[in-house]
Formats: sequence, structure tokens, C-alpha cells
Amino acid sequence: MSTKFINKLLPISHPQDTNSENLANIASKHQPHSSLVADNLSLPHPSSCFAFAISIAVVHHLSTRARRVQAIRAILDTLQPRFESEQGQSENERTGGKALIYVWALEQRNSRRGWNETDEQDIMVPWVMQSKTDNRSSGTPTIFNRYYHLYRQGELEKDIVDAGGSVVESGYEKDNWWAIAGRCG
Repeated sequence: MSTKFINKLLPISHPQDTNSENLANIASKHQPHSSLVADNLSLPHPSSCFAFAISIAVVHHLSTRARRVQAIRAILDTLQPRFESEQGQSENERTGGKALIYVWALEQRNSRRGWNETDEQDIMVPWVMQSKTDNRSSGTPTIFNRYYHLYRQGELEKDIVDAGGSVVESGYEKDNWWAIAGRCG
């Protein structure tokens, strides 16, 4: 999860997983949040323990469809299951946990990147790091190429279903596809 979202979340204590020790250290300084370094393919949380999960800018970094589906399955597994209808129970009380998942979209024709449906889905994107000394940029920037799988319209929803989930709602926002997913069964 990006640091820009840490203080925007609900003001409750909840764990944040990342594969970056630096991000975990930053997150731990923003109480009441806790953080830990984890593998998105095998999350360290008990099954069925969360009412909600958020995955922003994570799944699209995995290089194969099988790994992306496995990551979504790991997220869904942490969600509280949907319960069968009981008398006097509203739909909202028995819906189970939900996950909000954001991934980069291939369809970004109007963005600065300009990608569209005819472009490659698996790409390396330059990430520029400016060297800073005394809060000033200095020297030549360091460029890291980061892998991205750019999702086509409908592809995230298919991955959620193939991971054993159900799609509650989905859409497009600011060059990203997003979906709210629930756990089936």
C-alpha cells in the first residue's frame, strides 16, 4: 500500500502488509496503524479474520496471471465469509468481508502515459528517484524499471471470480480499474 493512503484510512487499528521494509517503517510511525513485511501470495493472517481489506497498486506487479489470481485468493481468504440468511438478519449483516482492489488500467489514452487497447499489457515502467541532500535535488536521478501488468477492462473481475470471489461492484477511476470483491462460501 502506498504511504499516501496510510493516514486516509479509517482511524482504527489495522495491520498493513507490504513487501518493503522501508514502507513498513514509515507506516509504523503513523499510529494507530501497525505494519509488517509480508508476501502477498501467502499472507500471514488467519483465514476469515477481516471485515475489509484494501489492495492498492499491488496485484499488477505480479508477472503471471496465475500469481495474480493467487494473490487475490490470498486476500479473499482473509475476509470474513458470507453467512446464510437467518431470520431477522439484514442483507448487510450477512454479506461477509469485502476487499477493495485497485490495478493499473491498459486503457489510459487520455493520461500522460497514453496507453490504449492496442499496447502491450506486460511492460517495464521507469521509476525515477531523485538524489536528495539537504532537501535539494542533486546529481543524476536513478532510474529503476518496475514491472507492471496493465489490466484490460473486465480482466480484474475475471481474476476475482477465478480466485473464488464474487464482484460486488467495479469501475474505472484515474487510470485504474477497481473492484469491490467478496468471498464466496
